[in-house]
Amino acid sequence: MKRILAVIAAAVALFGAATEAQAGVPVRLKDQLVDSDGRVTLGDLFDNAGPASGVLLANGPAAGGSVVLDAAAVQAIARRWGLDWANDHGFRRLVVRNGAASSGQAGGEVQVLTYTRSLATGEIVQPEDVIWTKVQAHLAPANRPSDADAIIGQAARRPLREGAPVATSDLSRPVVVKRGDLISVTYNMDGVSLSLQAQATQAGAVGDPISVLNPQSKKTIVAVVTGPGSAAVGPEADSLRTANRLASNR
Repeated sequence: MKRILAVIAAAVALFGAATEAQAGVPVRLKDQLVDSDGRVTLGDLFDNAGPASGVLLANGPAAGGSVVLDAAAVQAIARRWGLDWANDHGFRRLVVRNGAASSGQAGGEVQVLTYTRSLATGEIVQPEDVIWTKVQAHLAPANRPSDADAIIGQAARRPLREGAPVATSDLSRPVVVKRGDLISVTYNMDGVSLSLQAQATQAGAVGDPISVLNPQSKKTIVAVVTGPGSAAVGPEADSLRTANRLASNR
């Protein structure tokens, strides 16, 4: 019995020392979060994870799929295993894609747009923020853009990592009117132009219908955002709605 207790004590001392030695080791999130063996581990997410590389976080995604992890939970687990991930970009979720090539996937490399820097939620993509890069075909997003012009000027829906492939689902049209903004609402038809100041009760991008409140009449109407601080009703609004719907269906 004494021998068993001694072995247990030695094991506790050994693992305790290992954990203490590992404590505070800074790690960096990998540019591409992929799993190829059916097990999402700390080593799949972080460079230099060391002895903690094999710590299991979740079952791996199915072929062609992905697993979404809560970033705060991952950070807490990493800290328990002596890894310090600062999450400087404020990620809320981490998406791990299946990285195992299947027989139905094309091999070799393909050209995709990747981010040259990390973007925060709401940041606008500038021409210098993306670059064409070769990646393995099975790592390329299915909804990747084929033209950089299609995503320049778009806004990040969520924090985006430097080096990650660009997917159209990453981005949306930038919000130019915020809830609570005082905006100019215009009506134009057959040479007649009317305008009033109203308060936006919803946020919206150009082409989005939003509710606005007339401060004098206290009535709410629906207008279509035409730009920063402006919206329209009437025929112009109808044209913008149609153009926006056609663009969304492309």
